[in-house]
Amino acid sequence: MAEMTSTGELSTKDLNRVLGRKDLMSIAVGQIIGAGIMSLTGVAIGMTGKSVPLSFMVAAIFKIIMAIPFIIIGGTVRMRGGQYTQVAILAGQKWSGIYMITYIFSNVALAMYAISFAQYAQSLIPGIPLMPVSIIMLTAFYILNIMGVQGAAVVQNAMVVLMASGLAIFVAFGFGHLQPGIFSGSDFMTNGVRGIMGAGALLGFAAGGAFVVINFGAEAKNPTKDIPFVIVVSTLAVSGVYAFMSIVAANVLPISEVAYQPLSLVAKAVMPNWAFVFFTVCGAGFALSTTLNATLAWVTKPVLQAVEDGWFPKFLGAINEKYKTPHVLLTIFYLIGLIPIITGLSIGTIANAALLIMQAFNIVLSIALTRLPKVLPEEYARSKVKVSTPVLYTIAYGAAACAAYQFYLLWGFSTNVEKIYVAVILVMAVLFGCVMNKKVKMTISYEAD
Repeated sequence: MAEMTSTGELSTKDLNRVLGRKDLMSIAVGQIIGAGIMSLTGVAIGMTGKSVPLSFMVAAIFKIIMAIPFIIIGGTVRMRGGQYTQVAILAGQKWSGIYMITYIFSNVALAMYAISFAQYAQSLIPGIPLMPVSIIMLTAFYILNIMGVQGAAVVQNAMVVLMASGLAIFVAFGFGHLQPGIFSGSDFMTNGVRGIMGAGALLGFAAGGAFVVINFGAEAKNPTKDIPFVIVVSTLAVSGVYAFMSIVAANVLPISEVAYQPLSLVAKAVMPNWAFVFFTVCGAGFALSTTLNATLAWVTKPVLQAVEDGWFPKFLGAINEKYKTPHVLLTIFYLIGLIPIITGLSIGTIANAALLIMQAFNIVLSIALTRLPKVLPEEYARSKVKVSTPVLYTIAYGAAACAAYQFYLLWGFSTNVEKIYVAVILVMAVLFGCVMNKKVKMTISYEAD
């Protein structure tokens, strides 16, 4: 039995450090390849037409630039509270409280992965009801993650291998059906440069996601070595796959038919039945399943540390002694994921709202990176990813500019409902951080690896 803290709860120090580089790589790849490529590609095509491959390139560039701050701090110390600890170190206590509210509400995106899976199941089995399938998927991976991160990682590794096979079949069959004029014609750049850039910002869900492995700082064997490596390699590798898939998605059928539609429409047109079934189950199904599984594996870790520090009631941080999993927090996020499924919110609304909230805070977090040499002077001096002060400032403000530009683009494409939702959450977050700041006594949740 792990040693209990004085509060009767287990600390993030007690989580099992069992994840190696292979496990983290599978989590990162599974997190990246998911709802973005499967469901948002059609939305992006509607925004920019056949130039969607360029939007994927823009998204990849955005994400690589914005991942550099995570790489630098992730290569400096083990952060047991993941992104929460990162905010606490760089921006201070009040900002860490503000961040937690935006973090919790941005994770309504959990529903998007389950809903997208149900949509692909419907393309395979016409008439199958979306809501029950979505609920079953969310519930299954919730139970899997309740039973321990190591078991979830084993399942993740197997699903990633099968997923890669399914995506490869989509590209192989699709390239044999490409129509002339891949990068030309009236359907190319339908909304000009703004359309390309706006779609690129939206596709942040597709090209991004690798940075979430920073939330496994408490459970990784060698986080300062493995986390930076995994973020870079997984982002580049998946971006290459996306480049080929998006060419097929936008250049087989007329744009009017594929705009705002899932990839299954194109897959059905270019594949024989056996290949379509394999793609739907292993490619689309496991792409969404790995993202859902990965998200449930990391989503609780920042909140767990916030509970330990006093931002939320202590009972929320209860950890199952057998599996070492935060079952109360997992249940809360499970319920958060259920809300959009039950209320019928659209995928586009979920994605836009979640991205706007994340980008708003990424501006603050990126600028705060400039404080790293000051707040962790000894650790940063020994860091394997240390850069000069001018380079650090360039990286920080470059990442902040990328986040601000993406926020601007997404805001322009958002509905009034999405804008109101984001504005309310941001105001709530600021009020929470300011009010609770005087009541919280934070612990040190980082350590040298």
